[in-house]
Amino acid sequence: MKIRHTEMTPNPDALKFVLMEALPISGVRQFDDAAKAEQDPLAKALFALGFVQSVFYTPEFVTVTKDSQLVWDAVIPEIKPVIEAEADNVTADATTTASASPEGGPTGDVLYDKIQDILNNRIRPALAGDGGGLEVIGLDGFTLKIRYQGACGRCPRAAAGTMRGIGHLLQTDVDPRLTVIAG
Repeated sequence: MKIRHTEMTPNPDALKFVLMEALPISGVRQFDDAAKAEQDPLAKALFALGFVQSVFYTPEFVTVTKDSQLVWDAVIPEIKPVIEAEADNVTADATTTASASPEGGPTGDVLYDKIQDILNNRIRPALAGDGGGLEVIGLDGFTLKIRYQGACGRCPRAAAGTMRGIGHLLQTDVDPRLTVIAG
């Protein structure tokens, strides 16, 4: 599978590799270490390079986060052939220990469903544009616990400004009592 192009992300250690064809998966796959990637051929091969710190992918792109001591010009030539070779081995039914982030349908919990609607329609597309995503860990009362994925996972901007922005949007559009915390 060929890579269309690469895109820089707000995280200087993460690069988004946009694919020519869609991968046969639904949702996203996130791997924060090599042990979690054992059952996923693409993520496993990327971690085998030795400098990859996380792998996040959707049907449209793969985001790789590298060791901060390395420069992209030195590692892109190693990453591209791995993605192009291993992307064809990704299957929809692969058993993985990936951190799943199902966007899911309605749950019957009105507050949670409103939050998911905002996240699915306004937040996740924006984060995906920067090579990332977010997983909802849970909602406890009016406290929403989230985990950033991909380029957003280790990005200082996501930890501060983006989380405040999400909190403000949810307080304005859903319920002023909502707070958002990292999980």
